[in-house]
Amino acid sequence: MKYYRIHTADVAYITQQPRGIFTAIGKLVDARTMNEEEIKEYWKNREYFEKVLPVPPYYEQGNPDRAITWFKNNEKGNDIYKQMTFYRAMAKKYDVALYKSEVDEIPGEVIYEDEFQIAVKNQKDDVKISTVLCVD
Repeated sequence: MKYYRIHTADVAYITQQPRGIFTAIGKLVDARTMNEEEIKEYWKNREYFEKVLPVPPYYEQGNPDRAITWFKNNEKGNDIYKQMTFYRAMAKKYDVALYKSEVDEIPGEVIYEDEFQIAVKNQKDDVKISTVLCVD
C-alpha cells in the first residue's frame, strides 16, 4: 500500500518533520492571520474532522515519540483528504505552499493505525519519499 502526507516546507519543532496540513492551518488561526469568519469556519471544520478522523491517542501526551501521520492511499484515506477543501483553500489564500509526499512502503515504526492513516516514529533513513508541490 502507498501512503502520503500533505504538509508545508516548515519543519515542526516536536517531530522535526515537515508540518502537516492540519497544524499548518491551525498556525494561521493562532497567528490571527485569518479573518473572524474564516476562524469560525476553521473551528467548524476542525470539530468535524476530529469527529470523523480518529485523533491518534499519543497527541494527548504531547506526542512524546515525535510520530507523524500518513494517510493511507485507499478509499477512506483519499475520501477524507478530498473533504479537506477548507484547509486547502486557506493555504492557497494565505500563500502557504502545500506539498504531497508519497511512499510505497511503511516509512518507519508504526505506533498507531486506523482505517484512514498510520502514525510512525523513527522514520527509516533509506525510505524513498517522493515529494511534489500540491496544485489543487
